[in-house]
Amino acid sequence: MLAGLVLALIAGSLVSLQNIFNNRVNEKTGSWSTTTLVLGMGFVASFGMSLAVEGKGTFALQNMEPWYWISGLIGVGVVICLVQATRLLGATFAISIVMTSQLGFALLWDSLGWLGLEKVPFTMNQLIGVLVIVGGILVFKLGGKREQQGTA
Repeated sequence: MLAGLVLALIAGSLVSLQNIFNNRVNEKTGSWSTTTLVLGMGFVASFGMSLAVEGKGTFALQNMEPWYWISGLIGVGVVICLVQATRLLGATFAISIVMTSQLGFALLWDSLGWLGLEKVPFTMNQLIGVLVIVGGILVFKLGGKREQQGTA
């Protein structure tokens, strides 16, 4: 479990870091160029690492369901939407909304057992947890505006 927690923390920090870099690239090029660069470099890096670690196993795709291939298309949507959201909302606000959305949809998919996931019973504690996070985002975003208005 500890390894999972550490990996999740690393993934979260990398997503935030990538978002900052993507936003900087987007300022100089544009959303589609940024997406092409990010996903293209990701392909080259992951393909090289896969060959180094798994060798010929990289090409063992016969047991994969055909609809799993849509994941790459989803990645395009993730990068485009996140770059634009960061441009419009700022990094912290955009990432906090993305994380809340991830948690909410993961809870939905787990609870319904969609996409081959093992069905996990929905509990009020889970719902309260998501609502607390949403409340935190509202306090974060709206709390600052009230302070700024009071000092102006």
